[in-house]
Amino acid sequence: MFLFGWVPTIIGIGLRGFAYRLILKMDGLAAIENNVRLRFASNIRLGARVYLDYGVYIHATPNGVTIGDDTLVMHGSILHVYNFRGLKQSGIRIGKHSLIGEHNVIRGQGGVTIGDRVYTSPFVQIVAVNHVFDDPNVPFVDQGITAEGIVIEDDVWIGSGAVITDGVRIGKGAVVAGGAVVTKDVPPHTIVGGVPAKVIRTITGEKTTGDRPIYHL
Repeated sequence: MFLFGWVPTIIGIGLRGFAYRLILKMDGLAAIENNVRLRFASNIRLGARVYLDYGVYIHATPNGVTIGDDTLVMHGSILHVYNFRGLKQSGIRIGKHSLIGEHNVIRGQGGVTIGDRVYTSPFVQIVAVNHVFDDPNVPFVDQGITAEGIVIEDDVWIGSGAVITDGVRIGKGAVVAGGAVVTKDVPPHTIVGGVPAKVIRTITGEKTTGDRPIYHL
C-alpha cells in the first residue's frame, strides 16, 4: 500500500506524513517518500521524524515493526517479518537516531533488536532465521527452521555487504568490517572482519586516523 505516491517532492512527503497516520501508528510526523510499500500497516509503529526513503518495503506480520525517533531507512531497503508460523519472538525493533543503509535486508522471524545510533552501510543483511539441512534424505524445506533472534546493541557500525546470521549478539560500540559474515557473538568495542568474522582488534581510544582530517555533524 502506498498513499499519494504520485505527488512529488516536499509536498508529497508532507501529505503522506499526515495520510499514513490513518493506517499505522506514528509518534509524531514521519517523512515518507513515494514508492514506499507497507504490508500489514497496522503492525507498524514509526517514531517522530522517521524517514523512509524511496523504494523501502516493510512487511509487518505480527509482531510487527517498530522504528524509533529520528531513524532513517534508506533507498531500497526491506524490513520483513514473515511470521506465518506464529513465532512469539518475531518482529523488528530499531532504536533512535539509527541509519539503515541502502538496499539492506532485515528479516525478523526470530526477532531483530537494533539499538540506538546504529549505522548499517549499503547491502547489509541481518537475517534472524536459518533453514535446517542436516538430513541428506529430506528436502531442506521439510526440515524446519531455527529462529533464535539477533541483537545489535547501541553505537554499532556495520560495513557494506556484511551478513549478520541468526543467533548473534553484537556488543555496544563494535565495528563489523565490510563483507564480514558474523556467525558468533561480537564483544563490545571490538572490530571484527572476515568469513567467518573474527576479532581484529579492540577499540581502546588509540588514534588510528593519522593526520587525516576528521569532520563532524
